[in-house]
Amino acid sequence: MTAAEARARYLDWLARERRAAANTVEAYGRDLADFLQFLAGHMGGEVDLAALRPGDIRAFLAARAMGGAGLATRARQLAAVRGFLRWLARTRGLPTAALSGLRGPRLKPPVPRALTPGQAREVVEQAGTVHDPDRAELPAQQAARDVALFALLYGCGLRLGEALALDVRDAPREGEKAALRVTGKGGRQRMVPVLPAVRRAIADYLRLRPGARPEEPLFLGARGGRLDAAVAQRSLRLYRRLAGLPEHATPHALRHSFATHLLAGGADLRAIQELLGHASLSTTQRYTAVDAAALLSTWRRAHPRAD
Repeated sequence: MTAAEARARYLDWLARERRAAANTVEAYGRDLADFLQFLAGHMGGEVDLAALRPGDIRAFLAARAMGGAGLATRARQLAAVRGFLRWLARTRGLPTAALSGLRGPRLKPPVPRALTPGQAREVVEQAGTVHDPDRAELPAQQAARDVALFALLYGCGLRLGEALALDVRDAPREGEKAALRVTGKGGRQRMVPVLPAVRRAIADYLRLRPGARPEEPLFLGARGGRLDAAVAQRSLRLYRRLAGLPEHATPHALRHSFATHLLAGGADLRAIQELLGHASLSTTQRYTAVDAAALLSTWRRAHPRAD
C-alpha cells in the first residue's frame, strides 16, 4: 500500500468510524497531503513511512514554519500526522519510532469573546429589522428566519452548524415545555431546554412557511435549500456594521455569550458543559477566564486605587 493509498484509507476511517466532522476530515486531508509531498522531497523519492524518524517530522514542521504557518496551523498538522501514524501502527503494524519524544507547539487557548447582554439581545431582537439602505428590504420570511436563528444560538448556546442541521420536525413549539435534541461534534446528542422567547421566534418564522413538511430544513436559504452557514454569517456581519456592534459579533459569539452570561448568573460549570455539548470540562473552563476578565475590568473602572 502506497503512502497516498494509506492517506485515503485513513481519511475514510476518520469519516466513517470516528465520525469526524467534514471540516476536520478536509483539513486533515490537506495536512497529510502537505506532509507526504514534503516527505517525497525530503526522502528523495518514494515515501517510506516505516522508515520515518522524529527528525523527519520536525523537519516538516520547521519547513511549514518557514513558509509562514502559525502555531495553530502547525499544531493541527502535527495532530493530523500523529493520528495518521497511530492508525497505521494499529492497522498495519507500522513502527511508531517517529513519534517518540515528539512535542508540538504549545498553544494557549484563546479567551472566548462574548457580547454584552445588551448587545446579544439587540442582535436577537433587531437582526431581522435593520437593513442596508442601499439594498431592498429583506422579505418577511427571511427576516423572521434570521431572528429565529440568532435567538436559537443565543438562547440555547448552539453551534451554527448544529442549528442549521435542524429540520422542521425538530422545532420546539410555542406553549410547550420543550427541550431540543441537538446532534453535536462526533455525533454526540444532548438535550437543551428552549426558552419561551426562542419558541415564539421560531413559531413566528414557521407561520410564514405554511405547509412546511417535517422533513424540510428548519432554516431555508433563498433558493429553498438548507441555509448555508456563510449566508448566516454574512447576514450578521452586515447587521453588526449597520448597528455599530463590535467586529467579534458573529454567530459563534452568540454561543460564547450564552455560556458567559449563564456563568455570570451563577450557573454551575458542569451544567454549562452539558448544555454546550463539550466533551471535556477543560473546554468549558475557558469561560471562567471571560468572567474573571469582566470582574477585573469592573474593578479597574471603579476602585479608587486601581491606578
